[in-house]
Amino acid sequence: MLDSTFYDTLSRLQLRMSHKSSLNMSGNRKSIQKGNSAEFSDFREYMPGDDLRRMDWNVYARLDKLYVREYMEEKEAIVSVLIDTSASMDYGAVSKAELAKDLASSVSFLALNNMDRLLLYDMKDMGRGLSVSGGRNAFPRVLHWLDKLSFSGQADMLSSVKKIQRRGPGVTVLISDFLHPEMLEKGKSSYEKLLQYLDYCKQRPVILHTLASEELHVTLTGAYRLIDSETEEKLRLTMDARTIGLYEEELGHLKERMRKGCAGGRGAYVLCDTGRDRRQLIFQDLRVIYDI
Repeated sequence: MLDSTFYDTLSRLQLRMSHKSSLNMSGNRKSIQKGNSAEFSDFREYMPGDDLRRMDWNVYARLDKLYVREYMEEKEAIVSVLIDTSASMDYGAVSKAELAKDLASSVSFLALNNMDRLLLYDMKDMGRGLSVSGGRNAFPRVLHWLDKLSFSGQADMLSSVKKIQRRGPGVTVLISDFLHPEMLEKGKSSYEKLLQYLDYCKQRPVILHTLASEELHVTLTGAYRLIDSETEEKLRLTMDARTIGLYEEELGHLKERMRKGCAGGRGAYVLCDTGRDRRQLIFQDLRVIYDI
């Protein structure tokens, strides 16, 4: 469980954004709109009604024209966090579900601590999300919401992403094992379509690929009857060196494809191992999602 010392350390960080906010709410992000914050942006010619206190008399003395100083306005950004609550996430000696909640709580704390607006979603029930703002004092509401999550059934990730409330540019964080048939297809699968849609919506995608240590490092040997936790489909399989080798090869291809989808500054991909120490995972592995 993450403690107060953990969150105190986390408070020194800030989520990286790829687009400036355009919302009319106060916060800590620099907006595309001009305002009255202390950070200078540009000059423009004086227009009737402009605040005379923003007039730059030095420029007037040089050019004999009236110019006013413009500043970047502080605005509230949007951080959307979608959690895969399908049955496959409830797996592992250290479950993917528990790690998913820890990751979601960390990102949520960062958003609120930096005065961003937070939108939390359960991928199986997009109509009952949680919208929170007002700083870190609202964080207990997040913990209460996460505590009530139930991991079962199936989730349609692409459909879920398309149901996000679109309130301008921001960051969209997806926490999932991505072990969904439509995500595993080769070529232009739902994963690529998902990233394309987020880019269209001016969202910086943060992909937290959450897998159990048992899925990353297979040690099973012998004959098994495997049961799909979501569809209950059964499969008889003999786990030997060849089978494990093929599995690890396909898993490697999946991770590389997901990483490439976020390359070129489009977003960030982080493999999150349930066996990894939480502090090392969040403060070291997730450094790519922070402004440092």
